[in-house]
Amino acid sequence: MQLHTHEWGTGDRVALLVHGIMSDHRTWRRVGPALAARGYRVIGVDLRGHGASGRGTYGAEVFADDLVDTLPAGAELALGHSLGGLAIALAAERLRPARAVYSDPAWVLGTQGYVDPAAFVEFRRVPRTVIAKFNPRWEEADVDIEVATLAAWDPDTALSLSDVGDRTPAAPVVPSLVQVADPSLVVREPLKEELARRGFEVRTVRGAGHTIHRDDFDAFMASLDGWL
Repeated sequence: MQLHTHEWGTGDRVALLVHGIMSDHRTWRRVGPALAARGYRVIGVDLRGHGASGRGTYGAEVFADDLVDTLPAGAELALGHSLGGLAIALAAERLRPARAVYSDPAWVLGTQGYVDPAAFVEFRRVPRTVIAKFNPRWEEADVDIEVATLAAWDPDTALSLSDVGDRTPAAPVVPSLVQVADPSLVVREPLKEELARRGFEVRTVRGAGHTIHRDDFDAFMASLDGWL
């Protein structure tokens, strides 16, 4: 599937942005322009079942295949949040970016002790006041975007991920940074230690929730030092 994309900037370097579940390219409203200001042509996608992209059969490999069908190989940077981090990891050997950043990646889903993505189906009915309450550090614009992206989201995407299991990469395909929320529901302390053993650089963004770039944009960008 050719995914819907949105671009920021016209630089010589290419950066790819892949959002998490229930979201779309609009989640990167501050990140896209910030990377463009650093000389990138930034391409943000709407994953299948999200935003303006098509609907169809869903699954972890399908999300990754769509990235390969849509995005250019050999980008300087590929950055994925949550589900986007899972999709980029599964597509990394084919996309071959120079560097990859996984922001609180959802590599372990539906296993014992971890969140079952099927639970996210109920989020589509959550009113704006509840979104704001659960995300007190978000700016008003981010709450508005969350309301809009939930309305454009197909909940069947979550149901397709209930049996994903542990898809943590055995090793980084390219030089890779893992950003971790504090605390993180998807990258627990033992996994952080294991990722470091496997060759990933791991950086925790203190005090930030799962959507690091919306909880603390400045700390999110600071944690990318040396990777941009």
